[in-house]
Amino acid sequence: MKRILLFLATNVAILVVLSIVMRLLGVDSLLAEQGTRLDFRALLIFSAVIGFAGSLISLAISKWSAKRLTGAKVIETPRDGTARWLRSVPDY
Repeated sequence: MKRILLFLATNVAILVVLSIVMRLLGVDSLLAEQGTRLDFRALLIFSAVIGFAGSLISLAISKWSAKRLTGAKVIETPRDGTARWLRSVPDY
């Protein structure tokens, strides 16, 4: 649950920073001067959909890929003292 909340907070923060920077730099007025009509609200929504989808896929496969790439194994039932000690360490 904490991973999902951090995921949402991070993505929303990126969108907020992106929209603020675009406004402060005056990108919309610069494009309007050049005759380019670009709807920044639609662009922000499109960016949110693409960004959230990519981040969600990454979040969904992160544990699986970390286990596969490192060769880690989940200790279901401890068989020795070291495994029992590892299972007794609290998750953070």
